[in-house]
Amino acid sequence: MNILIVHSHPEKKSFNASLTNKAKDTLTKQGHSVEISDLYAINFDPVEKAEHYKNRVNSSRFDVLSEQRNAYKTDTLAKDVKEEIEKIKKCDLLILQFPLWWHQQPAMLKGWFDRVFVAGGLYTSKMRYDQGYFKGKKAICSVTSGAPLSTFTQNGRGGGEIESILRSITFSLHYMGFTVYPTFLSTEIQNKDFTYKSEEQFKIDLEKNLKDWSSHLKNLHKVEPLKFYGWKDWDEKGNEKRD
Repeated sequence: MNILIVHSHPEKKSFNASLTNKAKDTLTKQGHSVEISDLYAINFDPVEKAEHYKNRVNSSRFDVLSEQRNAYKTDTLAKDVKEEIEKIKKCDLLILQFPLWWHQQPAMLKGWFDRVFVAGGLYTSKMRYDQGYFKGKKAICSVTSGAPLSTFTQNGRGGGEIESILRSITFSLHYMGFTVYPTFLSTEIQNKDFTYKSEEQFKIDLEKNLKDWSSHLKNLHKVEPLKFYGWKDWDEKGNEKRD
């Protein structure tokens, strides 16, 4: 398979970087082709703005969707966006690697969603969900958090169950046509301000976490994807069909 890892963390020595490197090493040894898109390293601009569009539909008012549609149609998308789209087109599996910041992805990765998944090109009114542009491709989020695993419950102080917290992200991937796997969550990634264990135990647990991630990737084909509704599940008004 061709695999794309979209890496979103500003520190090259972070545990997120270790997870990305472990994924690349594991998958490469299995014979897969792995490409890494390190958003901070390439200085990806996460902010959608008028300056990205040189061939404007309307220069007096910036309508994002109209400009995205026109830029895709006229092949005038910004270079960084075109490059990211081509990377996704080539991949069979998309891995999003990021830390949980304020119970969501970092702004850098949110901006990647905003700018790269362009209207009119990668999704339309009919080309969504189970009929999305990337139908047949797979995706998984690998996420780190400082909180213990036991806090990620419905009413826990971690903010809820991880799939509930990341629903907007995984649903967006489904919206684009991806088959989405359950999130791989790495917890208790402590720092000097938030510690739950001794330094020695922390290092042992980090190594185990990396091994678990490697094993998870090797056996990903055995994992049941997340369940989402598609067009067949809604009526003509978009409401859930009832028996």
